[in-house]
Amino acid sequence: MESQTSDNASKRAMLAVSPYNQVALPKLPEGRGPIQIFDTTLRDGEQAPGIALSAEEKVRIAAALNDLGVDYIEAGFAVSSDIERKTIREIVDAGPHATVVSLARSVRKDIDAAVETGVPCIHTFIGTSPLHREYKLKMTKEEIVERAVDTVEYARSRGVDVQFSCEDATRTELDYLLEVYKAVVDAGACAINVPDTVGVIVPQGMSYLIGEIAKVIKVPISVHCHNDMGLAVANSIAAVEAGATICQATINGIGERTGNASLEEIAVNLFANYNVETIDLSKIGPVCRTVERITGFPVAYNKPISGRNAFAHESGIHVHGVMANSATYEPFLPELVGVDRHIVIGKHSGEHSVRGRLDALGIKMPEERMPELMAAIKEAAIGDKEIDDAELRAIVDHILYSSVIGDPAVILDGVAVMTGKGITSTATVNLRVKGESRSVAEVGVGPVDAAMRAIAEAVGGGYTLGEYKLAAINGLSDSLCEATVMVRNAEREGTGLVVGKAVGTDVVQTSIDAMISAINRDFARYDNQ
Repeated sequence: MESQTSDNASKRAMLAVSPYNQVALPKLPEGRGPIQIFDTTLRDGEQAPGIALSAEEKVRIAAALNDLGVDYIEAGFAVSSDIERKTIREIVDAGPHATVVSLARSVRKDIDAAVETGVPCIHTFIGTSPLHREYKLKMTKEEIVERAVDTVEYARSRGVDVQFSCEDATRTELDYLLEVYKAVVDAGACAINVPDTVGVIVPQGMSYLIGEIAKVIKVPISVHCHNDMGLAVANSIAAVEAGATICQATINGIGERTGNASLEEIAVNLFANYNVETIDLSKIGPVCRTVERITGFPVAYNKPISGRNAFAHESGIHVHGVMANSATYEPFLPELVGVDRHIVIGKHSGEHSVRGRLDALGIKMPEERMPELMAAIKEAAIGDKEIDDAELRAIVDHILYSSVIGDPAVILDGVAVMTGKGITSTATVNLRVKGESRSVAEVGVGPVDAAMRAIAEAVGGGYTLGEYKLAAINGLSDSLCEATVMVRNAEREGTGLVVGKAVGTDVVQTSIDAMISAINRDFARYDNQ
């Protein structure tokens, strides 16, 4: 007990939420059981357009969810196929601590299919709203109640527990909703579920609805919220405040249309603001990444908790604050949910954040060269590109490499390149060579070759290209490139090859810069002899 208390205290020390929350938030209802998480990633989550999981993938995700500590895993819809039933059976046979559930319509064959898988609990449903009664089911209120009761009784006779849902509950008349729920509870349902099927209720409405249901229904109340209006998590929390004890949700909020309530967001909010710990928070990050990778369904960069930018900082002001005390611009430490902070080097970065990254990489940058480095970073980061560590090292190396030249003898004022399929590549360069303006056009076997020929002709002195290398620094398509050239001046005996390097975003321009760098180093070496 002491270790659990200590663990809770250490986790709460990672939080930096608003002090007004405790003043404004109501206390959770007393005398009820713990708040439980009902994960439906493998059922409702898989119904998102574009997701189709194999049996092996569903088993892997189920294992991750079980390790996360969810209370229920809705493993699928058993009646849908033989493969689905086999997969659910495999998840059950793995012996998870979580209760494995199969969805079933209020139809006996669905119940039979679910029972065949060995699940101990069935989640069954039937539409109850006027829209569903008239347009989908074409059934009367009385017929729906009769069907619901028969299904629950039949499932109980087959030896399984039942959670019962009134589909489209948030658009169903309250008196009729209560009638259905009371009937299924009397028939043996162990819990009832309140779905906001098309995400149309607001938190105040959900609080009222759950409060009214809780007055007459004494079995656990579950809530299943969709995110069509962006309120799924808020509605789930409001339901808990009003008496619900089971939250149905999906990892990363995936699901039909705009998705379901995000499991990780519910869990963090319950812990941060109500001190209710439902799952192993430290495993959230790895599980979210696992589900994203397996489903192929991308998580929005700015998604709370699991998005790439959730703990990423680029703005100089923000980075300065985070490096001094992370609570200045973070609601909780990323370690709480098993993710890492990411300091982004980009066009909004300030010198403080760049300095911090250089220190972390063990790079010593002379203070007098920092303005040049900052200018190079901002130029390279045009178009919101992020500069990774390898690219930052290359930029630093280039600046330090160039610093030995001193005042350059050759300055590029402008370049124009024409190239394309079926066209002879032509480059025109405008240079200043020791203050003298020169303009030369040359052709070549490509834009780089043409530009380098034009530069050599403009500078004079018999420069020839001895070697040329070009590399994407981090191997990605948007990587900065690094060009290395070796030139020889035929008119200077004994000087040998001279190396020039440059780093940039454009292949041709960076190659030109490397060529001019080599020539300037040759001028500097020759002039100092």
